[in-house]
Amino acid sequence: MESKHSFTGRKIDPPTISPNMTARQLIEFYGATGYNARRLAEAAEILQDMIQTGSTVCLTLAGAMTPIGLGRTISSMMEAGFVDWVVATGANAYHDLHFAYDLPIRQGHFDVDDDVLYAKQIVRIYDVYIKETGTLQAQDVIVQKDMKRAKEIPANASTADIAYALGKAAKENAKYPEKSFLVKAYELGVPVYMPAIGDSSIGLNMLPLLLEGKGAFPNVILDVAESAAILWKSGRSGGLELGGGVPKNFFQQTGPALYQILKIKEGGQDYIIQLTDARPDTGGLSGATLQEGKSWGKIRTSHKGNVIVYGDSSVYFPLLCSYALSVCSPRKQKRIYDKKDGWVEEMKKMYFKNK
Repeated sequence: MESKHSFTGRKIDPPTISPNMTARQLIEFYGATGYNARRLAEAAEILQDMIQTGSTVCLTLAGAMTPIGLGRTISSMMEAGFVDWVVATGANAYHDLHFAYDLPIRQGHFDVDDDVLYAKQIVRIYDVYIKETGTLQAQDVIVQKDMKRAKEIPANASTADIAYALGKAAKENAKYPEKSFLVKAYELGVPVYMPAIGDSSIGLNMLPLLLEGKGAFPNVILDVAESAAILWKSGRSGGLELGGGVPKNFFQQTGPALYQILKIKEGGQDYIIQLTDARPDTGGLSGATLQEGKSWGKIRTSHKGNVIVYGDSSVYFPLLCSYALSVCSPRKQKRIYDKKDGWVEEMKKMYFKNK
C-alpha cells in the first residue's frame, strides 16, 4: 500500500504507434499508458501468469457473446488448454448451436422499429438479427429432439451433463460442428455449467419435455457441488469473467461453498479478471468490485491477482485471447468433465470426515 502513495511508479514516456502491430505489441503499448488501456495490459499479465502457473482457469460468459460469433474464440482458448471450465448463461450455449447447424444470424441495425421486425418474424439483440422460424424454432426442434434421445444424461444430472449431451449431438449431426464451442468442450472434456438454465431458451425447451414426461432434468445444486469440487481439487485457480450476472457469482461462490458451508478449504480464487461496464455503487453483483469479494472469501487476497477492466467484453476479450495465444505455450487439457463426478465423491467423504 505504501508504494501506491509514493512517486515511484513507472515513468510515462509516450509510446510509439506503428502499422501492423501484433496483439502483444498493442497490449504493451496500452501498458505504457493509463486508464482502462493500462488495466487491460494488467489483465493480460494476470492471464499470462494464470496460464503459466498451471492454474485451473474458468471462463464466465454473461451477455450475448456467442450470437456475435465469439464461440470459435472460446474454442481456440480451450484447444490451447487455457480454459478448463466454463460458466455460461443458457442463452450463450443455445445461440452457439446456431452456427453448428448453419441456422442464420445476420448483422442488422440498432435504430429500428421493433414492431416492424416482429411482424417480419425477426428478433434482435441490439444490432444482431435472428430469424424466429428459420433459426429459433428450428433450433428448438433440434434441442428437444437431442434432449429426448440423449443417453449420456444421467438421472441425477448437472447442467454440465446437459451441455455435454448437446455438444455430442452437434458433433455427430451438425453441418459445421467446428463452429460451436459446445462441441469443442465436449471433445476436450471441458464442463460447461448453465446455473440459470431456466432463464434461457434451453430451459424453455425443457418445458414440453416436462409436460410430456420425457427426458432428464438438471439438478442445479449438483452444479454447486461440482464447481466447488473443482476449486477444492485445484492447487491454483482463477477466472476470466465476461460481464457479471449469475455466471460471475456462480464461479466466485465456490470459495464460500468450501469455507463457509462445507468448512473444508479456505482461500477462494487466486486470480480473477473481470471485463464489465457495470457500476460498483448500485449494490448489484455485476458491478461489485473483486476486492469486495475478499470479505466473502471469494478471492485469496484483495491486493494482487485481480483487476476489473471497464468496457465492452466484445472488444477486450479477443485482444486478451490473441495476447495469451501469442505469449503462452499450449497446455495439456485438464479434462475436468471426466473427473468431476469422482471429485464430488471425494469431497463428500472429506465433508463427512470433518463433520
